[in-house]
Amino acid sequence: MLRRAEPGDLDAWASLRHALWPELALDGHQAEIAEALEQPERLVAFLCFDPGGQAVGLAEASIRSDYVNGCKTSPVAFLEGIIVAPSARRRGVAGLLVSAVCDWARSNGLSELASDAGLDNTISHAMHAALGFDETQRVVYFRRPL
Repeated sequence: MLRRAEPGDLDAWASLRHALWPELALDGHQAEIAEALEQPERLVAFLCFDPGGQAVGLAEASIRSDYVNGCKTSPVAFLEGIIVAPSARRRGVAGLLVSAVCDWARSNGLSELASDAGLDNTISHAMHAALGFDETQRVVYFRRPL
């Protein structure tokens, strides 16, 4: 079963977020989830559940109005993060999640969905390609403290 995440999904949502972004403490994820729930017109999350009711997939997306590399329009939908539990991979969960994000984006009048992944995240690159994304550019950002 796949559906838009709700306030009652806090624990499952935070747990999947923490698996995706482990550098942030669990309470930090809960705070970001609360912020997302306050902005339903700009931020969305979808959860996929196995037959036993366990959350096995998460996709978060936003509407970005700033410049998004490789896009021709603005604003665009942006896939901020996606994760599928290892036990549920290669079963179409990521495809269902991205389809839900695409439907949400279209319902908001958007015509492009963008995403990104680290240069070394070849698993994510392969998943994006399998889900119909085209690679637009590779970038390395730099900074210099002053």
